Amino acid sequence: MFQPLTKPVTFEEFLECQPESGRYELHNGVIIELQPTGTHERIAAFLAAELTGEFRRLKLPYFIPNKGLVKIPSKQSGYFPDVLILDDRALADEPLWSKSSTVQRGVSIPLVIEVISTNWRDDYFYKLGDYEELGMTEYWIVDYLGLGGKRFIGNPKQPTISIYQLSDDEYQVSQYRGAEQIVSPTFPELNLTAEQIFERRASA
Repeated sequence: MFQPLTKPVTFEEFLECQPESGRYELHNGVIIELQPTGTHERIAAFLAAELTGEFRRLKLPYFIPNKGLVKIPSKQSGYFPDVLILDDRALADEPLWSKSSTVQRGVSIPLVIEVISTNWRDDYFYKLGDYEELGMTEYWIVDYLGLGGKRFIGNPKQPTISIYQLSDDEYQVSQYRGAEQIVSPTFPELNLTAEQIFERRASA
């Protein structure tokens, strides 16, 4: 069984010691094992399928890798997003892509999605700031249980989809709940409501 290292490691060491099975991230030199719930996986898979259908319909050169990593150049951190959409045209300028399926330039990533689990602070605090620094155009936080802090999703807390769009190098957020139609800057014709995503909980 893989035993996470207890001392801080570099991103290069993280790539070398990662096992083939399982999902892991590197947070400021600390290896974190990810163990998503069934509902979490169902929602992520639904979104991946919906967005794949949309970029295929539009004939865009996008794809969703099976195990793509996002490296944060200013830190010893690498994230494994729940849904990572990549622009195939930009990958020639990604030095780590061909060897380790890793990207580190915002221009390579049209959209990224994180589905909230119990570690909601990682997505609302750390990843939000890191993805903004990276220049990622669009970042979704899908908080299907309303776990995030009140400063992020309001009071009373409720299931919320937060879509962050980069504007003048800073994120501006729009939020969606219930039957509200989601507005995606990357996919403006996407026909999807918040509830259509959240209803994936019912069959969990």
